[in-house]
Amino acid sequence: MTRWSPLRWAPPRWPCCLALLAVTLLAGCGDARLDALDQRLAALRAKPSGELPALPETPDYRPVTYDQAGARSPFQPERPATDDAGANGNDLAPDRSRPREALERFALDALTLVGTLAVDGRHSALVRDPEGKVHRVYAGMHLGTDFGRITKITDRDIHLVEIVSNGQGGWVERRRTLSLANKAGTRQRD
Repeated sequence: MTRWSPLRWAPPRWPCCLALLAVTLLAGCGDARLDALDQRLAALRAKPSGELPALPETPDYRPVTYDQAGARSPFQPERPATDDAGANGNDLAPDRSRPREALERFALDALTLVGTLAVDGRHSALVRDPEGKVHRVYAGMHLGTDFGRITKITDRDIHLVEIVSNGQGGWVERRRTLSLANKAGTRQRD
């Protein structure tokens, strides 16, 4: 036997809800004293309150001619001053015929000095490459992609000279230092 439920015998409620909604919507369309609102707006338009200040006088336009079109762009790097020796056949140039060493595959900024050693008065250094491998280097060896040659190894630094293009067909020397205290990517210049 089924249990008795009041909802079972109740009439459907959705027609009642729909009728109540229609009455509410139609009540909102009645006269909401729109005539009074129109009269108030007309009165406000008839007598505006307040004064607008006069516009300021515009300055006279004076065109300026741009005369820096032939100058160097500020977005281009400056070229170094032309050396007579560099332009006239300077003997300074990287030795491209010598075999490249293992640390010349990596940019100097990617190498990290992790320690220095002195054995029998001869200084050497331990350099970590980006792959994590540690290499032992001595003065005279090469490292970095700019033909860097180690000139001196101290207790905390590797001093080297790089041979870089001067942008005018010649080569210049650039002194760099790889320091023990620096993190990877930061280098000091001499």
